[in-house]
Amino acid sequence: MPHSEDQLIAQYAPLVRRQALALIGRLPASVELDDLMQAGMMGLLDAVRRYQQQADAQFETYAITRIRGAMLDELRGQDWLPRSVRTKARVIEKAVQVLRHRLLRQPTETEIAAEMGVDLAEYRSLLEDAQGVQVLMVEDLAQHREGQDGTAVLDAAAGSRADNPLDWLMRDGLRNVLIAAIRNLPEREQLLLSLQFEQDLNQKEIAAVLGVTEGRVSQLRSQAVARIRAWLSSHSWAPDAGETDYDYLL
Repeated sequence: MPHSEDQLIAQYAPLVRRQALALIGRLPASVELDDLMQAGMMGLLDAVRRYQQQADAQFETYAITRIRGAMLDELRGQDWLPRSVRTKARVIEKAVQVLRHRLLRQPTETEIAAEMGVDLAEYRSLLEDAQGVQVLMVEDLAQHREGQDGTAVLDAAAGSRADNPLDWLMRDGLRNVLIAAIRNLPEREQLLLSLQFEQDLNQKEIAAVLGVTEGRVSQLRSQAVARIRAWLSSHSWAPDAGETDYDYLL
């Protein structure tokens, strides 16, 4: 393994581009690839300076964490989603949340559309419009409370904004509630996420496996994220809580 910063950065720079390309495919066209890559290079530099040399594979895993975290921080700092898109996403999440409490199971697309007062075609169109809301920000994952002005603010007890977003995902409380949210997804949506994040398939390959169009993959992914966000809104979590007392058998 090279020892100098310059050697390590040169060796792992292609990793930054791969991570940026994987992320930007799920973001609106207004997000620039160069901006993500620049943030990712800063994450790589941070990884190089912080990592205590061991095996190459271990460094790559650590570097990916820092690169993705830096990219998510960059996105968090931008107003990269129009308000209308966020509004549509919240309406979908609210309908999912209401129906889950009422039905005690995950609602179908038809049921969600009916709850929203639209037909199935319009609901699927809304899913496409909400495509950009497919990155869960730290603020979405943390416990929230009401500020004095009535707006939601990050609970200081849940951790610092300065924490790397992927560091948050390693904490027991958040990891457990995310696992529960994914396990409560319909099987098709679980498979889609597995194909994308575990098997690292692209949208075209996922579409072939599922036997649907690429546009339908986008809709299903938006719906899966809406379900996860609705679940997180209903289930609190405590960082580093160890054993949880959540009831996941719903």
